This record gives sequence, C-alpha cells and structure tokens, in this order.
Amino acid sequence: MEQLVRAMQTTRAWRACAGWIAVSVAPSALQRSAARLGRRPARSPGRAIAGVVSAVYLAASISGCTSTNPFTGESETSKTTKGAVLGGLAGAAAGALTGKDSRDRRKRALIGAGIGALAGGAVGRYMDLQEAALRERLARTGVGVARSGDEIQLLMPGNVTFETDRDAIRAEFFQVLSDVALVLNEYEKTLIEITGFTDSTGEDAYNQRLSERRAESVRSYLSAQGVRPVRLVARGLGERMPIASNDTPEGRRQNRRVEIQLIPLTE
Repeated sequence: MEQLVRAMQTTRAWRACAGWIAVSVAPSALQRSAARLGRRPARSPGRAIAGVVSAVYLAASISGCTSTNPFTGESETSKTTKGAVLGGLAGAAAGALTGKDSRDRRKRALIGAGIGALAGGAVGRYMDLQEAALRERLARTGVGVARSGDEIQLLMPGNVTFETDRDAIRAEFFQVLSDVALVLNEYEKTLIEITGFTDSTGEDAYNQRLSERRAESVRSYLSAQGVRPVRLVARGLGERMPIASNDTPEGRRQNRRVEIQLIPLTE
C-alpha cells in the first residue's frame, strides 16, 4: 500500500510538471537549432512537448471578424458562435502529446493542469462576455479589439506600447495592461498567445530578437498582475506577417506591434 501511494504521488507530480513544461517551453530555441542543423527536429515525446507553441495562429481565419476603432471606441455587436466539443478532460502529460496540433496539445495540457474547459454553446457566450469587458476597458486607449469566430485578438501598436527601438513597456501603458490583466483573470478559461512584430527597417536578426523581447515584456507584466503563467506564451515573429506596406512611414508604424490572441479552452 505504501508503494502504491508513492506511485500515485509520483504520477500526479509528473502530470503537473508536464503540464508546466508543455505550456511554458517556447519552441523558438528548438526551431533555431533545427534550422542551423539543416533538418527538422526529431518527433520524440520530449521534443513534442517542447514544441507546443501553435502555428495555427499564423493561419487564423479572417471570416466572421468584428472590430472596433481603438481611438473612437465605436462599439459593434458581437456574435455568439456555437462551439464544438473536441474531447474530454485529459491529463497534462497525455494531453500535451495526443492533441491534433500544437495548439490543441497546449489546450489539453492546460485542462490537465486544472483550468476548466468550455463546451458547446457556452464557448461563444463566454467569449462574448470577455470581448465586451475588453472593449469597455480598452475604449480610446489605442488598443484594437477584434473577433474571429470564438477567438479574440488585441492589437497593441508599437508606438503606444514601447519607445522606438526599446523593449521596456511605456510607463503610461501600464494601466492599460493592468486593465487587460483584470479581464484575463476574470475569464481564465482562455489560452493567451503574445506575439511581437517589427517593421522591415534594420537587420532581420535584430528585429527578430526585438520582437521576442517585446512579447516577453508583455508576458512578464501580465504574469506580475496575477495572470497564471501556465496560460501565457510569448514569441516574436520579427518582420514576418506585416499588416501594411513597409514602404511608407505609416505602414511601418502599423507593423510595429504586439498582438495578444485569446483562445477558449474547449472540451
């Protein structure tokens, strides 16, 4: 009996640890190492856990989006979207390895770590309420709020969030991020992906590192405001995925940004 108890405790500890690893280890280092070696990383279980940051974000659908003017605060009616049931609860370690894609694995790992999941029509309603709370708090701050299906995107222009060529958050932006953190803490059944971007001015490698540092600054601030670190992932994409032309000052200004993607945890 004593041996059985020890085995159960070990299993619980492993699951908790695996859940933390699955959502905390950024894959950028693994990807860079693989690129230097000229080959794809091996699909061993350990590497599968380490590579759980989603690539799905890169192809997020633009259909059914709603948006608002971040400076005027003009409101728009959000839509409740019926959510699909993706599966039952899974343990952190098993969930991190069995999901259909990297984002799904991370979502399952979070559920296994103890954050509850949503199901069916409750998903859309939950995200509607969160969207409304964010729009109210972020009106006239310069931060854009957009909706695509059951996901919410916050767009933070670089000139509002950071000084030029710096990764330290502007002091005047602290309250805005604190308001975001309040909503994220109230609606904790979401995965939070923070992505930094730059314009094309300067060297690509430098811009990549700057985008990573800026995303990490936002992640660290939200964590300090009580958002559970297990929900947060930060990454940088540098000059990739511009939203405007880099040939004009206005376009470059728009491309210097940090985006926060909120993805519901679904069963």
